[in-house]
Amino acid sequence: MLSAENLGRAPWRVRANGGAPGVDGMTTEELVPWLREHWAPVRQALDAGTYRPSPVRRVVIPKPGGGERLLGVPTGAANCPVAQGS
Repeated sequence: MLSAENLGRAPWRVRANGGAPGVDGMTTEELVPWLREHWAPVRQALDAGTYRPSPVRRVVIPKPGGGERLLGVPTGAANCPVAQGS
């Protein structure tokens, strides 16, 4: 989960899926430098079990067959696989 390979692929997966910024407005282009600068305290909080992601932005997506699906868009920092546990 915390491998450099997994972390390196995460922004590309978000872009490929058409990911949008969360409530913080951070794009994947902004996330990479942010993580470089803030990785040590994020990692420390994850290891300690004290990491708490920020609120998510709710988005309503129409379904092809009718109806709607609710989607939660996390903040840029919470959008990395480290925070999601993937």
